[in-house]
Amino acid sequence: MGEYHVAIKMLPENMRPREKLLRFGESTLSDAELLAILIRGGTSGLNALELAQQVLAAHDGSLRFLRDISIEELTSHPGIGPAKAALLKAAVEIGKRISADVKQKIVIKSPDDVKNLVMEDMRFLPQEHFRVLYLDRKGGIIFIEDVSKGGLHSAIVHPREVFKTAIKRSAASVILVHNHPSGDPNPSAEDIDITRRLVEAGKLLGIDVLDHIIIGEQKYCSLKSLGLI
Repeated sequence: MGEYHVAIKMLPENMRPREKLLRFGESTLSDAELLAILIRGGTSGLNALELAQQVLAAHDGSLRFLRDISIEELTSHPGIGPAKAALLKAAVEIGKRISADVKQKIVIKSPDDVKNLVMEDMRFLPQEHFRVLYLDRKGGIIFIEDVSKGGLHSAIVHPREVFKTAIKRSAASVILVHNHPSGDPNPSAEDIDITRRLVEAGKLLGIDVLDHIIIGEQKYCSLKSLGLI
């Protein structure tokens, strides 16, 4: 006998993802239920919720995979065709753009503000990413840009790459941020050297380097707090 499955429309209303969202709000839904709403229909032998659970299980049970996965990788899952894959990627992009719009309105007043802004995103990155926060005269974020990724060294993190956007966006100051995939946020000699080079370049341009934040696993280090800036 084959496996026994129940279509979502046959479930009680309080167990159907869409009805649950409409009645109780989107924050009450699990990751699988949110994904099921976007997937909409199931496949042979699986309803949409079961399909969503199966897809999540294949990616460590986290929705984070949607951020980087390609259309081709999505459609490799049985039951996810090009139309569903396009809908999922569009939903992720909408979330990214909303997040970016919110970030532009944030005012940075301390290293903790930077940590709160980037920790959940950057602590999961498998490679080192060098990110720059461009600020106006009141400390408000004008723009955030990933300048480089991969091994952090002076050949990649060049002053022109950091400050060309600062000049273009008329930034008054910048905050440098990068992650340590090892989880240890203590600065290396290379981190300190790069920071000092960028501070000096900023002085020539009249653009202050306020801090360099290193993100680890639920920990961070501020080079300003260490007296290195």
